Amino acid sequence: MKMKKINIFIIILISFFLFGFSYNKCFKCHKKNKILSGKNIHTPLKKGECAKCHMAHVSRYDNLLKQKPGKLCIGCHKKLLDKIKGDKVIHAPVEKKACVRCHDTHSSNNKALLKEKPAKLCIQCHKEVNKKYKFSHLPFRKGNCLKCHSGHSSNDRRFLKKQGSEICINCHKITANLNQKHRYKLTNKNCLSCHNPHGSNSNKLLRKTGHKPYKDKKCSTCHKNKEKFSSLVCFSCHKEEKKSFSKLHNHLLGGINKNSCLICHDPHMGVSDKHLKEAPHILCQKCHPETYVQKKDSLYVHPDWKNCTNCHKGHGSNQLAMLKKDGNGVCVNCHKTQGKFTHPVGDKIKDPRNGQNVTCVTCHDTMGTNFKNNLRLSGEGALCLECHKNY
Repeated sequence: MKMKKINIFIIILISFFLFGFSYNKCFKCHKKNKILSGKNIHTPLKKGECAKCHMAHVSRYDNLLKQKPGKLCIGCHKKLLDKIKGDKVIHAPVEKKACVRCHDTHSSNNKALLKEKPAKLCIQCHKEVNKKYKFSHLPFRKGNCLKCHSGHSSNDRRFLKKQGSEICINCHKITANLNQKHRYKLTNKNCLSCHNPHGSNSNKLLRKTGHKPYKDKKCSTCHKNKEKFSSLVCFSCHKEEKKSFSKLHNHLLGGINKNSCLICHDPHMGVSDKHLKEAPHILCQKCHPETYVQKKDSLYVHPDWKNCTNCHKGHGSNQLAMLKKDGNGVCVNCHKTQGKFTHPVGDKIKDPRNGQNVTCVTCHDTMGTNFKNNLRLSGEGALCLECHKNY
């Protein structure tokens, strides 16, 4: 027992002499002014504890780190790890433990050691939000993305810190006057159903299009007495759309007595002429998360994957996956020459594995694969051998 204590003491003593003065020793070679150039300094570095993250002699990781960056960060930031584990949606860099994609490890002039101010940093990946509006939301205008969004994880797929009106009432207090302007009580309402949180070309940050009865202030068109608000209410005006739900594969979820229309469409304001609640690639993700997981983990993805409605019907179709045409027809809209000089396709060519017609999607997966040309398997042999066993 005494020998163990002596050995531990010796190890501590050696460690102290090797690393105790590492702060000053490190800066004999590494320029102090460059590493400590930011006004915010990483706590271990501020304490002179370079050896907290780095090995002094050798390492299997870049920059002589003790572990891979993400794993190393979690060693200290355990509270953050607990929060991330409890949330439903994790930011892609966090999931990949790529902390250094956003944070500087030594010092920064930005809070939380961010490499750039949030607006500049976020737009490097989220290019679609880099827009100019006639009227813009103050936090967006100032580039303060983190006022509303969480950089690590959230229970909301948009990484909002709170949901519904909760996030808005932090700044916009609900008053009797505000309720009166909206013609109903705002508590527990979703402000984002009518307002764009970034900006708009309409005053009050209203979304792009308004449903005609709502714009005309004719609420009773839809809200008739105590009538059950089913899909029939929508079909009373949109008669042609009712027919589109009669297809073999359709989005009439829950049947006609539930209002499936409101899953995708907003009855007041929308982001498009179709009164969609969100852009298609965001909206579809709510019900089809597996498709987006596949896309995220794939090396090759169809360049037009965000425009779901270019290939799929929104309401109903007699084709599998609610495609606008069969697996050939939908592709040749863009790929004009396909099927003319490539592998035979069509109703005379059968897949020996299942007896189905061979089409473009027999071999290609548009939502993402790890093989060139979006092939389901390697085109050098593995894919062909699925059908051509004798080769």
